[in-house]
Formats: sequence, C-alpha cells, structure tokens
Amino acid sequence: MALTLRVVNVNNNIGFHSSFSRSTFVSPNPSKSSSREYNSFVFQCSQVEQLSVTESENSLIEALIGIQGRGRSTSPQQLNSIERAIQVLESLGGGVPDPTNSSLIEGRWQLIFTTRPGTASPIQRTFVGVDFFSVFQEVYLRTNDPRVSNIVSFSDAIGELKVEAAASIGDGKRIFFRFDRAAFSFKFLPFKVPYPVPFKLLGDEAKGWLDTTYLSHSGNLRISRGNKGTTFVLQKQTEPKQKLLTAISSGVGVREEIDKLISLNKNSGEEPELEEGEWQMIWNSQTVTDSWLENAANGLMGKQIVGKNGGIKYVVDILLGLKFSMTGTFVKSAPKVYEVTMDDAAIIGGPFGYPLEFGKKFILEILFSDNKVRISRGDNGIIFVHSRTNALR
Repeated sequence: MALTLRVVNVNNNIGFHSSFSRSTFVSPNPSKSSSREYNSFVFQCSQVEQLSVTESENSLIEALIGIQGRGRSTSPQQLNSIERAIQVLESLGGGVPDPTNSSLIEGRWQLIFTTRPGTASPIQRTFVGVDFFSVFQEVYLRTNDPRVSNIVSFSDAIGELKVEAAASIGDGKRIFFRFDRAAFSFKFLPFKVPYPVPFKLLGDEAKGWLDTTYLSHSGNLRISRGNKGTTFVLQKQTEPKQKLLTAISSGVGVREEIDKLISLNKNSGEEPELEEGEWQMIWNSQTVTDSWLENAANGLMGKQIVGKNGGIKYVVDILLGLKFSMTGTFVKSAPKVYEVTMDDAAIIGGPFGYPLEFGKKFILEILFSDNKVRISRGDNGIIFVHSRTNALR
C-alpha cells in the first residue's frame, strides 16, 4: 500500500493529513479481505482527522472565552493562543472545501473576535470594540441580489445599524463586495434613518474582498480574512459561557444567563468543585459598599487563588502598588459545599507587610465550574462569577 502521511503539530494540536487512492492500495493476495482492510483504514484515518478538527475548533472557542471587546482588550498570551488556534484550523484543511459554494456560509453570523488593525473601517473602530453592542454579519449569495451585510445591534429595545454591500463570488474562498447603502432601524421609529456615508463618492474605498479560510462542517464556525489584513472569527450560535461573559460585559441579562448555565450543569449530572487555580472576580450580585476593606473581605473584588491541600487566598490591588491579602483554608462539607475560614490578613507593599486583625468564616456553594468560568454562592445568597486567569489545567 502506498501512503503519504503528514503530521502537523502546532501548540500540541495534532492534525493528520493522508493522501492515497484505491489504485495505490496493493495487496499481494487481492481478496475481499484486502478491500475490507482498505475501507477500515480509510475510515480510521477519517475518524482521526475529524477528531483533530473537532478538538482544534474547541481549542479556538475556549481561547476566545473571556476576550473583551472582541479582541480590543487582549493580553499577548491570549492573542498568541487565539492566533495559534486559528492557524491550526487553517492548516488542517478539515473545513468545508470551497466554502463560498456551500449553503453553510449563508445566514447570520455573530462576530466573536477580530484583530481590528488600524486600517479597519470607521464602523469597526467605533462599534466593534464595544461589548454593549452585538455585531453580526449576514451572508446571502444565492439570491437575485447577492449581499453581505454588517450589522451593529444596539439592543432589542433600541434597534440596529445595517451596512449592506453588493456581493459576488470570486472563487471557492473569496467574496467580492461593494458597500452601497446603510441605515439605522430604530424600534421607536416607523421608518429607517439613512447612514450618512456617500458610498458612490468613496470609489475603491467602498470595495473589498473577504476570504473564508475555514468553515466548519457543522456550519457554526467561520474564520475569514479581509483585504485590509483583518482576521475575523464568527459563529452562528454562541456557547452558554460566551453568552454569560457577553452579558457581564454589557451589564444586561446576567442573571438569566447564569440561570441557563447552572441549569445545563444540573442536566449534565456532574458535580462542580472548588478547583485549584487563580480566579478573577468579574461579577457579583451585591452592590459594593463604600468600604474597600469590607468589599475585599466579602470577596466582592480582586483575585481568588485556590491552592493545593485546602489553602485559599484573596488578593486585591489597592493603590500605588499596595495589596490587600487574606489567606485561609477550606474544607468540603457536602457535595458542592465548602466551609471557608479566612484568618490571616495584611496590607502588602513590596517585601513588607502590615498585619490586620481580621477573620471571617463563610459557606461557599459551587453552582458551576469548568476550566474557564466558575459560578458560586456565598453568604446572604450572593452570587459570584469568577474567570480563570492562570494557565488551564
């Protein structure tokens, strides 16, 4: 049997590419057994490649969870993880071939991430980096009037801005477009308000192209690169964790998304635990008080570090390099429930510390936890949402 096998290893994501044809499968004793062996081999190779593609898609989605401003506020470490995950999917070749000719590219896509270089359009610079707004792209190529539209949704109560472009297919990956109209659709007005941009006078500035470098076979994930060097990651349906973090960023519908995520966890039958790692508090159900010390002691701000052997620490940045630190222990007392005792507090400044007379005991119930997000309930029914800040386990 003649077989060419290429292995791609990028950031521990391994993809297998095989190329062969039935004519190259030669057995010294041709028989039905040989045919069965060949078919079994082909099936196993396809399973390996599909598994690799699925894992790589999940790696990209996980890397994007917690990214603010669709890439506006991204640490170098986060950006490297996202770029590596994108490169892996593009290099695997496991997506839909000729995506512009597939019906899977049609529909409404939500923008999850973009590199947003300085050459991005004014609309991108103005709206894309604001989490309060949702950004979508509609692709409809199989009509008498093929179009690609960029949509900024301000809220269900306010309305949206839709910028439309006439589109045409260049090849299996490329879509050419020319922006030609735009308008605001406000819920409180019975008519559209034109967006004041003279597209006809812009000439080539209103033109562009978009290459789809990866389209998942599920039709839910797309990677595209634009003529101005921008990379886009879009999804048709976002995961519950993504919806929760988006709600926290915008400040709208947080409790509803928390309830949905907790409900999904209950249905899974898995028991969440207080997992080791560094966790940043990103939302809580109680309004902070005027006392930073009280807020810190109640876990309403700062970072929580869960260590091995039942050790736990709260760290809060105060000002001018000063930190409030409180350490203690935790013991599991029931499924999902932990008794926490904090008994060592201090103000830390560089190598020096000023001890504080402070102690606190409370019960912490873990409602949801995975390698990115944790939802818990403390005393007085306060709900906390933490995001993991250190490397994944």
